[in-house]
Amino acid sequence: MKTGLVVEGGGMKCAYSAGILDKFLDDDITFSYCIGVSAGAANTLSYLAGQRGRNLRFYTEHLRDPRYLSVRSLVHTGNLFGLQYIYGTLTNSDGADPLDYSAVMENPAEFYMPATDAATGRATYFSKYDIVRDDYRAVMASCALPGFCRPVKVGDRYYYDGGVADSIPLHHAIEQGCTKMVVILSNPRNFVKKPEAHRPLYKHMLHKYPKTIQSIDNRHINYQASIDLACRLEKEGYVFIFAPSRHMPLSTFSKDAALEQDLYDLGVADYEARAEELKYFLN
Repeated sequence: MKTGLVVEGGGMKCAYSAGILDKFLDDDITFSYCIGVSAGAANTLSYLAGQRGRNLRFYTEHLRDPRYLSVRSLVHTGNLFGLQYIYGTLTNSDGADPLDYSAVMENPAEFYMPATDAATGRATYFSKYDIVRDDYRAVMASCALPGFCRPVKVGDRYYYDGGVADSIPLHHAIEQGCTKMVVILSNPRNFVKKPEAHRPLYKHMLHKYPKTIQSIDNRHINYQASIDLACRLEKEGYVFIFAPSRHMPLSTFSKDAALEQDLYDLGVADYEARAEELKYFLN
């Protein structure tokens, strides 16, 4: 049996998955295969490194610095989220909150993070072997929100946020041979994704990348298809879904540390309420 973990993105809403992943560490829950999207990829890296509490600091402490998330960052760097600050200045080995790169590499789990190829609008699945110590451009690529961040160059190609092309990469986990999968969503089960707002704006900003515009236009359709697949496989006993048990008034761009802590705590509480059910599912 090959167990898989799929972690949705969602910017600051990913404090929820941070809580669940910390509880996985507490209870020694591991997976053969992990895939995380955007901020979900960053959260999964800390989990694979065994760094309990590290993700929470990014949602409650580091976000206070304007280089993390601010209009100032957008003006000075072209990125509303300061990707170089978050995944460079803070994350590098000499940073204030370094990722344990060696632990990630030594972890036997496979790890993938989708990014959207700006030219094709399709997903590219970077693996942990596409990152090197103190060079986390593949992670930045998975997190580069179109319209709010510049595309990130990896190799000779440019990439945007992986959620554009594959928000919930369940298909990839199945293709990689996973027979049981845990999916951590960033929104409650009754969430329905609507077509992206402000199409004239992002169409103008992304005029060089018409395929990415097309993928953004279709994102809500593909998102719902992935949700439907996850729910069907859950009923068939192949998927276990964690989703926020109640709505939190918190957006992708939240800077409210108290609300972030509440969302993290909700992840912990939702895990604890279903811990025995999860262990039975995995075993």
